[in-house]
Amino acid sequence: MMNLIRLIGYTKVVNRPAQLFIWVGILPILLDMLPACTDNTDEAAQFFLKGNVQLQKREYREAIRYYSEAIAKKADFADAYNNRGLARFRNDDREGALADYSRALDLDPDFATAYFNRAEVRLEIGDATGSLNDLEHIENQYRDSTFYHSRLGDVYTQLNRIGPAQAAYDRALQLAPANVEALTNRGALYFKQKAYGPAQQDICKALQLNPKQDAALNNQSLLLAHEGNYSEALSYIEQALALQPRQPYYLNNKAYVLLKLNRPAEALPFIDESLKRDDQNAWAHLTMGLYWLSQHQPAKAIAEFRRAESLDASVEALYYYMGSSEWALGHKTEACTAWQRGNAAGDEQAGQAFKTQCR
Repeated sequence: MMNLIRLIGYTKVVNRPAQLFIWVGILPILLDMLPACTDNTDEAAQFFLKGNVQLQKREYREAIRYYSEAIAKKADFADAYNNRGLARFRNDDREGALADYSRALDLDPDFATAYFNRAEVRLEIGDATGSLNDLEHIENQYRDSTFYHSRLGDVYTQLNRIGPAQAAYDRALQLAPANVEALTNRGALYFKQKAYGPAQQDICKALQLNPKQDAALNNQSLLLAHEGNYSEALSYIEQALALQPRQPYYLNNKAYVLLKLNRPAEALPFIDESLKRDDQNAWAHLTMGLYWLSQHQPAKAIAEFRRAESLDASVEALYYYMGSSEWALGHKTEACTAWQRGNAAGDEQAGQAFKTQCR
């Protein structure tokens, strides 16, 4: 009934030819890569290394500044474009990151790291097909990388290709059983399939490995809420928010749990904040509709449910609540139509409502 969270964030800093996921400047290797011992080349290398230091310190604006200086000195510096892309990505500039990764690949079409990083940002902006194309381009280089297969699972999940997603997460965990990201994301996939037992196993193992993994904390809250254990669910979602206080899905999920605890006045600010940060989130519109239902205002509720439907008609229990709102307004035909649609989609609550009210 709430937002599942998958982890995204293993973008790579360039370290060619070694296959590492984090790198901060090895000057002799870098200089071997650069084609000429010119003043500009040497200065570009120095700016590049300074950018890497700032990136490691999470000073992303400074890192961007140094990488830009490196590019100004050496316009075909593909590695600097890649690393500036990562700094921009971590500074929440997705479009800037995408442009830098693409420029790196224009300069070096065999730059596997840049393909991996561009796949990452494409996935985040909703271009799962483009992300898959990039990952398929580097399949041979990364066939033994747990992070590659974990990201491939995320892409297949977004494309709703459940079988390949499952296989990718399984492969990621075969390669590295302690991959918290893969455990969290496979758990989310199990939850989506209503396989709650395996989901619980994966999420619990992820939290044993990293008790401060915010996505796993969020998903544990989901599992507890599904069981009706809303008080404990609230504890877990608050832990997730303590780590990521502005994450819109977490804000929405806390609101949902508060509504289930009959605390609507406390829930409303979290719904508002969630929608302020992401008004395209169908789940948050569903939660807002539930808030209006709790306030006995079905007309306002139905408007939110219709907005949720326009964004993602697969949101769980949407047609049950839509039908309930129509029924409260005295619109029996519309209510039965909504419940019938929910029943056809496998919503047991909608099916039961249709059976008892519409026949």
